[in-house]
Amino acid sequence: MTRNAAHRQCSSFITAVLLRRPSERSYAVPVTEQEPPPGSRAALARAGENAAAAWLERAGLRIVERNYRCRSGELDLVAADGETVVFVEVKLRHAPFDPLEAVDERKQRQVSRAAFDFLMRRGMLDRPARFDVVAVEARTLACTHVIDAFDSEVEY
Repeated sequence: MTRNAAHRQCSSFITAVLLRRPSERSYAVPVTEQEPPPGSRAALARAGENAAAAWLERAGLRIVERNYRCRSGELDLVAADGETVVFVEVKLRHAPFDPLEAVDERKQRQVSRAAFDFLMRRGMLDRPARFDVVAVEARTLACTHVIDAFDSEVEY
């Protein structure tokens, strides 16, 4: 199959999916998660997130979910500290930049909204929650854990 024929076939499939009537059934197509190429930004980000998760587990937290995505945004890590749901923002930066400075008010609002979505969808609005930040130094993957780093911008 030529490249143009493959493109037309793919385009017609996408058009068919987009124009599907609401009464027709839709099926989820599994997306395989590919490993990023070594040395890439994505590989470094994944290594930082893995370092943060390992740090939290050593501190006694249980990782519940990674990379939770919703319309409001993404949560890097969701953990449990006893009954408390802990939403963790992982920030990886190269020196001399401070990773903690990257969690500004806009980012706090986005994380708060995504956390509310997570709690609502799982029927956990009655559970205590907090927002932590794990700052990861890119060269050494050294972690700094800030517990209860900010308050929620969303009223529960």
